[in-house]
Amino acid sequence: MIVPIYLENNTAIKYNVTIDTLPKLTYNRKVAIVTNTTVSALHLETLKSKINADELFVVTVEDGEEFKNLATVESILNQLFEHKLDRKSLLIALGGGVIGDMTGFTASLYQRGIGFVQVPTTLLSQVDASVGGKTGVNNSYGKNLIGAFYQPEAVFIDTEFLKTLPKREFAAGIAEIVKMAVMFDKAYFDFLMEADFRKKAVLEKVIQRSVELKAEVVNLDEKESGIRAVLNYGHTFGHVVENETNYKTYLHGEAVAIGIMMVNALAVELKMMTQIEMNLVTKFLEKHDLPTKYEIKEVDAFYDKFFLDKKAANNKLKFILPQGIGGHMIRDDISKDVLKKVLKAF
Repeated sequence: MIVPIYLENNTAIKYNVTIDTLPKLTYNRKVAIVTNTTVSALHLETLKSKINADELFVVTVEDGEEFKNLATVESILNQLFEHKLDRKSLLIALGGGVIGDMTGFTASLYQRGIGFVQVPTTLLSQVDASVGGKTGVNNSYGKNLIGAFYQPEAVFIDTEFLKTLPKREFAAGIAEIVKMAVMFDKAYFDFLMEADFRKKAVLEKVIQRSVELKAEVVNLDEKESGIRAVLNYGHTFGHVVENETNYKTYLHGEAVAIGIMMVNALAVELKMMTQIEMNLVTKFLEKHDLPTKYEIKEVDAFYDKFFLDKKAANNKLKFILPQGIGGHMIRDDISKDVLKKVLKAF
């Protein structure tokens, strides 16, 4: 499939999203693969065997969300300079969302911008993080607060990479899949409730539908000034959970699942979602062994961290809320009392 991304000046850039066996890749330029220690041991040789380039280098970083920071980006940049990459060179991100985000951000910075390609190896990155051009890193104030919108040249999605994915990592990707369905497509949600993710054809269909939905949204709003914010369903709460646990307790998708539970509880409180609909989403999350409970130690501290969210503006908090299953609404008029009432339930 080809994903067109329409920029703010209404011009379009297009890149291929290939959902198939990883093809042979030929580049008449210098190429650097950016990966981490875990993925390198599993998949680096497979990718290298597919690449024909003028020169090929490998940059390996530590594995883990705690390494998604400016220090790691600087270390990648330094190695690119040491290998004398130029403005025509290419970076290839081999890994999950952390590697994809950091590689894209590094590509946007190196000599004011070079090309990069995504080869996502986790379900979360295949259905969400690798498409749409969001790049960035975390800092002590929160998640992805430093970054850029920078589109890849291509995305190559091969489900074979998922065979080595731990069960917990696979489930984390499912949280991002159900996010799309609850926000935009009830029929897709109904399909997911019965889907057997162990079947290759089903998995590829799920990945394709998720990518299609994301591309449709990004086309309407590349820089997240409006509807693209809806893709953050569950994330406003989930990012606080990640921050409170220093990015070490939960995988990103697990934190999103907890965030979905919290925002669904808010939607029920506001009568935007029925308890029956909330229970259906909860059942889906639990079916795939995703966490649905979290103990908030200090409600006031949790609430204050909302203001570090990128959607907060003019001291107003924006929340992405489900309208039943298949609909959504962005609201910035929810009172502090209502929010704290919901938080206290956790």
